[in-house]
Amino acid sequence: MRSTSTYRTRRAAATAAALLAGALVLTACGGDDDKASDDESKGTGTDTSVTLPKLDGQTLEVAAVWTGAEQENFTQVLKEFTKRTGAKVKFVPTGNNTSTFLGAKIEGGQPPDVAFLPQVGVLKQFAQKNWLKPLGAEAKAQLDKNFSQGWRDLGAVDGRQYGVYAKAANKSLIWYNTAAFEAAGITETPKTWKEFISTAQTLSDAGSPAVSVGGADGWTLTDWFENVYLSQAGPEKYDQLAQHKIKWTDPSVKQALTTLAELWGKDELLAGGRKGALDTEFPKSVTQAFTGDTPAAMVFEGDFVTANINADTKAKVGTDAKVFPFPAVGADSPVVSGGDVAVALKDGKGAQALLTFLASTDAAEIWAAQGGILSPNKEMDQSKYKDDVTRQIAKALIDAGDDFRFDMSDQAPAAFGGTQGTGEWKDLQDFLSNPGDVAGAQQKLEADAAKAYGSS
Repeated sequence: MRSTSTYRTRRAAATAAALLAGALVLTACGGDDDKASDDESKGTGTDTSVTLPKLDGQTLEVAAVWTGAEQENFTQVLKEFTKRTGAKVKFVPTGNNTSTFLGAKIEGGQPPDVAFLPQVGVLKQFAQKNWLKPLGAEAKAQLDKNFSQGWRDLGAVDGRQYGVYAKAANKSLIWYNTAAFEAAGITETPKTWKEFISTAQTLSDAGSPAVSVGGADGWTLTDWFENVYLSQAGPEKYDQLAQHKIKWTDPSVKQALTTLAELWGKDELLAGGRKGALDTEFPKSVTQAFTGDTPAAMVFEGDFVTANINADTKAKVGTDAKVFPFPAVGADSPVVSGGDVAVALKDGKGAQALLTFLASTDAAEIWAAQGGILSPNKEMDQSKYKDDVTRQIAKALIDAGDDFRFDMSDQAPAAFGGTQGTGEWKDLQDFLSNPGDVAGAQQKLEADAAKAYGSS
């Protein structure tokens, strides 16, 4: 887990937000500019910036949380790895409880060779239990060449490098249905939280469900909270809460939850109301914003939304589906990042070879060409991204360097920040169900946080 000193100031976060806002202004005016060829989209790249060993006859297992379009896009990377090494690779979905799934596999003596961990807190816990294998020399060489210090630090524990952040996310984005905005007579996207709520009300009054919320997946609700909290309370408080150096009963948390209740407490602004939101999983939250007779007008989540738009709707990113930065609640717009870190759970040449490939520009460019992904790989060819919208969001992430805040719940112990049906996920679902009980939500969050951090 990153220390507080690794993070930057409010001014740096504001700079990154400005970069992102500028990039999205450019893309909002244009259509989908697909510069990736059909061959690239299928993962048949010919550049070889990395040398891999022959692994004929070996079978590797790779575990990750992804399903559907996200899994299929990653499969193209694995196909190229197989083509170059001869190894067969089996993908194993972990489900939302990644740490529980992998923990059972490891303790049962049957871990996958490589796993993607969606939480920094899980990386730290696994390292402390000696479940992880350090990066080999070849993988570390690729990592050092292609990734900034901030992303390398996130994959290290106590000075030892374990992971490769091959997949990142910008989690400070609102995607919107352009037809719904036009029908409501909205010509400008909101820049502040006050304007965002006003825009949602205008859309609702015009007959569109204003905001689609994937509340059945508790992690989406943690992202809502983090964006509001970072913008409103500031980066220093964010870092303190992320490490549980201040309690969830702190007045800054009360203020953020009260702000969220301005949206979550109004059924008419949510697609299906609060009950509908709690019954909606993340993929459906995206599709219901871009399909059907009365689609929702807006949906919040990261750049990976494009994977669902491309796979599950007929909407065209950059034309039918556009995006704007998460509105500023306080002085600055937030910049919250997330990511999945690839780690080896088994010794052997195969696991290290796959990590080496994942740290290379080759793998990054093949994966980026599929859509629905950002790569922190600063040396990759940015033209490989599937569309201009993603390309500009990715550029903003790279240009920001180490000036970002990592997803708060992903820094927490898994029992609090990364487990379905418990901890922060469940507590925020309960708050979505009853947004009038701010004090009760704070008490639950603090009790669960204290228990998880105390045992980590």
